[in-house]
Amino acid sequence: MLKTPSLTAAEATGHAVGVSNDVFKAALARLAAGVVLVTAQEPPLDPDDPMAPAGEDVGMTATAFVSVSLDPPLVLVSLRTGARMDDLLDEQPLWAVSVLTESQRHIAGRFAMKGRISDRLLFEDIPYTRGEATGAPLVGGALATLECRTEQRVIAGDHTLVIGRVLSAELPSTEGGPLLYFRGRYRQLG
Repeated sequence: MLKTPSLTAAEATGHAVGVSNDVFKAALARLAAGVVLVTAQEPPLDPDDPMAPAGEDVGMTATAFVSVSLDPPLVLVSLRTGARMDDLLDEQPLWAVSVLTESQRHIAGRFAMKGRISDRLLFEDIPYTRGEATGAPLVGGALATLECRTEQRVIAGDHTLVIGRVLSAELPSTEGGPLLYFRGRYRQLG
């Protein structure tokens, strides 16, 4: 008779011995990350009715955004499972990313707020254009903008990793440095 090994306490909880949520978060807070605004446009409420209201623009600040591949050009963004953006990108494959500058801290903070107002109001006084490939808002003055189409979604713990093929990339601004996130605060180089 084969015996199935029993799980250790660490394996059962998913944490290594001595690694609490607080220690894990504190350790990763010491890794500086660039700050981006991920945007998408909800599909129309009734795509068959030209008079139906258009879908709302949605935005989310993210620091877990990386390049995955050059050929083909792929990027990855990590979204909290069940978040509005996760739900939207599950039904809407087209989305965009604006790489924020150090002077766009207010945009990052606005779209990162918990219990925030509607996305429509959040976009109200932010200069943006619509991406030709996605229709998603692209923040004016961003260091770079990318338009993407979801290639794959991977559930990883309490997050969904969304891998997107880059459909277009632009460099609208060379002014200023990148907005960074380090030790729980927005920072700038230098």
